[in-house]
Amino acid sequence: MRPVLLFLHLAGVIVWVGGMFFAHFCLRPVVAEQLPSARRLHLLADVLGRFFVAVGLAVVLILLSGFASLKMTGFAAAPLPWHVMSGLGLLMAGIFAVIYFRFYPRLRDGVAAEDWPAAGAAMNRIRQLVAGNLLLGGLTLMVATLGAYFVK
Repeated sequence: MRPVLLFLHLAGVIVWVGGMFFAHFCLRPVVAEQLPSARRLHLLADVLGRFFVAVGLAVVLILLSGFASLKMTGFAAAPLPWHVMSGLGLLMAGIFAVIYFRFYPRLRDGVAAEDWPAAGAAMNRIRQLVAGNLLLGGLTLMVATLGAYFVK
């Protein structure tokens, strides 16, 4: 069972963290350079709508597989890096929830109403929160791969 949980966990992480990297460092700069504001916001609202569905599923997979692995090992017996990853993962999931339930509707509604200042403000906040979550994702990957070397 543990290899299946690890597969699900890593697949979710790849979708989420890899997707944030792609969106933040590859898609967004090119879209900002090549499209006027209204077209850019339309495109990003549509792309993020699809991406957030995948991220929602990834978050569920990550949390379920991670906590199932913790339960199998026993919370008290689990290595410290696992607990750190759990805390960081829950923080990242909370940030995603804020993005999805608070700022993404503002972006979508602003685009639908052609209220470009409101849509732009929402997109800017999403960008900032994604950047923060990407940093936390990198930290979590560091803990996952290097944490055992620092905690004996």
